[in-house]
Amino acid sequence: MIELDWLDGLIRLPWWGYVLVVLGLTHVTIVAVTVFLHRSQAHRALDLHPAVAHFFRFWLWLTTGMVTREWVAIHRKHHARCETEEDPHSPQVKGIGKVLWEGAELYREAAADRELVARYGRGTPEDWVERRLYTRWRNLGITLMLVIDLVAFGVLGLSIWAVQMIWIPLFAAGVINGLGHWWGYRNFESPDAATNIVPWGLLIGGEELHNNHHAYPSSAKLSSRWWEIDLGWGYIRLLSLFGLARVRRVAPVPVIDATKQQIDMDTLRAVIAARLHVMSAYARTVMMPAFQEQLRRADSGSRALLAQVARVWTRSEERLDDTTRRRLLEAVSRNEVLRTVYEFRQRLQAVWTQSVNNERLLQALQDWCKEAEATGVESLQRFARQLRGFALTPA
Repeated sequence: MIELDWLDGLIRLPWWGYVLVVLGLTHVTIVAVTVFLHRSQAHRALDLHPAVAHFFRFWLWLTTGMVTREWVAIHRKHHARCETEEDPHSPQVKGIGKVLWEGAELYREAAADRELVARYGRGTPEDWVERRLYTRWRNLGITLMLVIDLVAFGVLGLSIWAVQMIWIPLFAAGVINGLGHWWGYRNFESPDAATNIVPWGLLIGGEELHNNHHAYPSSAKLSSRWWEIDLGWGYIRLLSLFGLARVRRVAPVPVIDATKQQIDMDTLRAVIAARLHVMSAYARTVMMPAFQEQLRRADSGSRALLAQVARVWTRSEERLDDTTRRRLLEAVSRNEVLRTVYEFRQRLQAVWTQSVNNERLLQALQDWCKEAEATGVESLQRFARQLRGFALTPA
């Protein structure tokens, strides 16, 4: 017969065993958030088997008390109104300290807006269990989790439970919503301030790759470069292997077909579908080499001005304040090569923002490549030739 010791609980472990238990329990919660709430429910990037989906719903009820519809609604509004006064948790608007340390309070404030939840939370579970248990008795789950932790681990169970309770408010509401729009690197010049915090999405299941996500929100895969790791994608692939998940969308992956010399409709479709990849490649292979070369050749006066704009040279104008924008345009106007590559970037972006038919868009892209090759700027000429072979790998 098992005898319960209220100080030690039913399970006795060495100190490192308790650490592993905490990491294991919180990791399941992270997987539930990134795979179920975020990628499946909020963005419809994948479908989950009903049994898997309900396990995640049950686990989130136990460990967070979050309601699926509320979480999804708040996240969708974040994307729809990103970095504006209507964004529920933008550090660019509310301040990094507010979002980092009071992210849970911002979540509760947004969840209390019934109009927000009704408008942005459509398509989420509304079955009997959701209505009568998970939503109505949202705090019952975390109370039950406390009892389970106390019975299993005794007094230490209270500490384990406390860590479980702060894990999502700290890492999801604070770190991702805060640091993920404040500090890190960017693969794509998305119109918001989203960043990749680190390239190894392990601790928060891939959510660390936040700039990639904002570039392609409906993608089930968050990693973009070969050296980036998205642990959540690994779990999705594993579930797919056993028929427990079906991926609906992933971000387009561009490739260069060196044998293709003619820009046709397939090229146009590929360029438009992967336009952020195109602009990222343009910044990396055209703008940066040209800038570094001109900086090397510049006299002392011009070099000082270029040095002031080096960090913002490849950023979109929309993300610059007025003073920085004026300084950048002044530096560009003084250098013919930089003016050329800068203007050609603006013209390339215009290819997919024009409200014209496909034939005219195709002609615009063909003209862009032809004129780019005639500029005499080596990096721009090389990019234009590569663009002729632009294509997408099958999803």
